[in-house]
Amino acid sequence: MKKWALLCVLVASAGLFYALDEPFSSTNTETPSEEVQELQEAPEEPAPEPERKIELTEVDIRQGNLLLVNQDYPVLPESIRTDVIDVLPQSEWTDGYALLSEDIQLSEDLVKRFSEMVAVAKQDGIDNFLLTSGFRSFEEQEVLFAEMGADYALPPGYSEHNLGLSLDVSSTEMLMEVAPEGRWVADHAWEFGFVVRYPADKTEITGIQYEPWHLRYVGLPHSAIMKEKNFVLEEYLAYLKEEQEISAQVDGEIYTVTYHPVNGSTTVTLPPEGTFELSGTNVDGVILTLSESDE
Repeated sequence: MKKWALLCVLVASAGLFYALDEPFSSTNTETPSEEVQELQEAPEEPAPEPERKIELTEVDIRQGNLLLVNQDYPVLPESIRTDVIDVLPQSEWTDGYALLSEDIQLSEDLVKRFSEMVAVAKQDGIDNFLLTSGFRSFEEQEVLFAEMGADYALPPGYSEHNLGLSLDVSSTEMLMEVAPEGRWVADHAWEFGFVVRYPADKTEITGIQYEPWHLRYVGLPHSAIMKEKNFVLEEYLAYLKEEQEISAQVDGEIYTVTYHPVNGSTTVTLPPEGTFELSGTNVDGVILTLSESDE
């Protein structure tokens, strides 16, 4: 009987040692759950792009492509384009149109943009452009005003030609108001950032008689909006000031245009992405144009 009892104790002890040894090894090697793995492997979210800030001052009111020049708001010396060049030597940019005079000057940027426009017009069979006038200094404007009088010229500082953003273009064949060149410009100049500055139906607003030959560069999307809404520059700037912010889509670009009054200095916050361009109005504010691709 005692031997039987001793045997039972030995068997039970052996089972206890086996039980103590087996579970610990299997539990410690268990694979973590998928949820835990996902938490461990999840990448950190990138930090948001910082906002950009720019400070606008009264100097900015007098710079840019949207400056208003008329009988109330003259050109100031600091507003004149600094990239004015002689057009004639720019042979790579003067193919496709004639020059009325060898001493015509233009902003270098405008020479390129006008040449691009003329090249496209040529593809449409319009190829008799004549560049008759470009940039004029205050001194040249004074001579012209003295020779032609107030009916045909403006005093120094009150002509867009003194700014460097305007040019007069005609046809070598006939008057611009009846020439194919005139019709083409009226329909397509906006595509290249130009507008016919003094149309026939806006003389009461501009104070200038109809000039189908006078082109003013304002840039995109402004030329497109002005064309769509039949605005001259006076109307467009008043519209922006009233609306404060507008949007437009042109050639795959999305534009946001905002008006900012400036008295002393003003800080403007920009989104982290996209390009921007500033232009003063030559009155009391600055136009900010943001652009980004719609892709």
